[in-house]
Amino acid sequence: MATIADLRARREALSAQRSSGVARVSYDGKTVDYRSVAEIDRAIEALDREIAALEGRRIVRHVRITTSKGL
Repeated sequence: MATIADLRARREALSAQRSSGVARVSYDGKTVDYRSVAEIDRAIEALDREIAALEGRRIVRHVRITTSKGL
């Protein structure tokens, strides 16, 4: 089982590579190739959920939908 520190280190590595535009991430002697920035974003979101679960908190997302007739 991964520790919070390990998960945060992986998240930091992903965030740094995402901002540089490189799709290859290395941490703990392992290298992972991602196909797109969207795939890196999904990996970051998954790590955020894991970190939140280990810390005993939930990630709450709100979606607000508005509509109009365009008049």
